[in-house]
Amino acid sequence: MGMGSKLEGPSTPVNRRDPYEVLSVSRDSSDQEIKTAYRKLALKYHPDKNASNPEASELFKEVAYSYSILSDPEKRRQYDSAGFEALDADSMDMEIDLSNLGTVNTMFAALFSKLGVPIKTTISANVLEEALNGTVTVRPLPIGTSVSGKVEKQCAHFFGVTINEEQAESGIVIRVTSTAQSKFKLLYFEQDANGGYGLALQEDSEKTGKVTSAGMYFLHFQVYRMDSTMNALAMAKDPEGAFFKRLEGLQPCEVSELKPGTHIFAVYGDNFFKTASYTIEAVCAKSYEDTTQKLKDIEAQILRKRNELRQFEAEYRKALARYQEVTERYAKEKQSVDELLKQRDGIHSSFTIVKSTNVSGTASNLSNGSSSKVSGDESKGDSPGEDGGSDGKDKSAKKKWFNLNLKGSDKRLI
Repeated sequence: MGMGSKLEGPSTPVNRRDPYEVLSVSRDSSDQEIKTAYRKLALKYHPDKNASNPEASELFKEVAYSYSILSDPEKRRQYDSAGFEALDADSMDMEIDLSNLGTVNTMFAALFSKLGVPIKTTISANVLEEALNGTVTVRPLPIGTSVSGKVEKQCAHFFGVTINEEQAESGIVIRVTSTAQSKFKLLYFEQDANGGYGLALQEDSEKTGKVTSAGMYFLHFQVYRMDSTMNALAMAKDPEGAFFKRLEGLQPCEVSELKPGTHIFAVYGDNFFKTASYTIEAVCAKSYEDTTQKLKDIEAQILRKRNELRQFEAEYRKALARYQEVTERYAKEKQSVDELLKQRDGIHSSFTIVKSTNVSGTASNLSNGSSSKVSGDESKGDSPGEDGGSDGKDKSAKKKWFNLNLKGSDKRLI
């Protein structure tokens, strides 16, 4: 499957009309009929061709929005069953037409791009019209070769890749890289009925390591592209749960194989202010059988993991809700316990303060009484007493002590 996105996935118009009505197709129209109708209307209302008509810009958005629904089998099914209510408008990609931006707005767009906010841009109407008219210059790109070049902003270099039956059966890979980390688009055009080329797939360059790159893989099995815009929207909407949406950005493309013949690809300069340097190469998967099988296996694993994450998200949300519930209770219980202990400490402190005051007073009184007695004795000792001074007092005490002992001794002798 070609690893590229469909033409455009624009912002949601303010007033939404029935997509079938907007594209002037019936509800049983085929994918090709819807695609053809879209191409004509998109080119008719493209801002490049209607600079003086503000209504054309709104019509262009409406046409692109309608096509983004009807060109996606799942979105078309949802709309047919339940209308716009079944669609998640927030997941619709927003694109801006770089060729129609003023200088100031272009600088803002470049700033957001450098900050990591993915900004998609539409293809210049001149490029689409020249391709549709078949007036573009197509350079050959043989299988197993590469071509390097520089393409001006809002311009495209076209390449023709011719494959035989064996190569078509094995599968083809088209890759573009830029060591200068230029911003570009890889485009795939289908042969139109009038002999021109209609844009079928586009893949925006992504930064991987020290280079920017984009690739389309026509390998007879489903190969998915990663829509970084969807991931960014999920991150902005729910940062904590964005992990579960990472694999939702995987989007399948419409083309999984190429038939023998010549196929048209282009490198579109999508830089804001300068040319885009690039190297484009075309390889046959037959030379990469092991790598192709690994890619097939890893794609299958990722799809299984996406389904597992969808189920796990429900479990996680339930557990998270329970965790938040017990966390809130934990905080309340902790606050309650802290408050009770604080009150308890306050009561203890009250008792401690009263006791401390009484002991202090008693000690003070005792200290004062002892001091007065000592002072009195000291005063008596300092001055002669009635018995003739301190020596007289001491002798009297000793005499009394001897008399007590003597009397006790007399009793024992008796």
